[in-house]
Amino acid sequence: MTERNRAAFVDIHCHILPGLDDGASTREEALAMARLAVSDGIATVIATPHQLGNYGENRGAGIREACHEFQSLLNAHGIPLRVLPGADVRIEPDLVRKVRDGDVLTLADQGRYVLLELPHELYFPLDRLLSQLGEAGLIGILSHPERNLGILSQPGVLEPLHEAGCLFQITAGSLVGTFGPAIRTFSEGLVRRGLVHFVATDAHGSRSRRPLIGRAHRRVASIAGDNAAAAVCCTNPARIVDDRIVRGRTGSPNERAQRGWFAWRRVG
Repeated sequence: MTERNRAAFVDIHCHILPGLDDGASTREEALAMARLAVSDGIATVIATPHQLGNYGENRGAGIREACHEFQSLLNAHGIPLRVLPGADVRIEPDLVRKVRDGDVLTLADQGRYVLLELPHELYFPLDRLLSQLGEAGLIGILSHPERNLGILSQPGVLEPLHEAGCLFQITAGSLVGTFGPAIRTFSEGLVRRGLVHFVATDAHGSRSRRPLIGRAHRRVASIAGDNAAAAVCCTNPARIVDDRIVRGRTGSPNERAQRGWFAWRRVG
């Protein structure tokens, strides 16, 4: 697949809204991030400021308003980037109720997918949370599992999470060595096993942790083929924007090898 024929990238995890968290600190920085994203082939970004944890002051209504204001700013500067509201949600008690009340945002504010953030240094069981999300008609997406120290020390937890309906988003930089060779190798292994549903930037600035997907897209294509790369960088993220179901692979590793990288089942 040539770059010209490739569908546009959709970034479901990006800290681009200025002044809300540890991402863009000013409008100028946010605009610089937007220009980088567009130059890399990203057409749509779901803005995901942190919510809960240390960012309890970020409320749903405020994020929606900030997103609307930033879209107007992009339009005024002629930057062809669509920005939608969302959140990078720290896992804590009462999360599901806050999502249902609209105070904690789902991705693209569509009321279906919740981007879940574990503490960086540890993993704790998510079975109960996933069950609660499912009962509420919600689907959890675990952000950057490849960078969680607890998961890195016990990677076997991911398969049961996937079987319980959890989807996984890895960071583009993880696939190209930004976070070191060990995380790169781990991320490549997740791609080979079909345990990557989304590649996103988790961008925080225009100089480091930038909003770029292109290199990671090419890396996925080299590991698992063009269709896999398109799915995790374009098609699956676009399904979130359109409030459609994202499907996950099934079958044993041998079956998947025989049937191709994507053998799908309904998740959620």
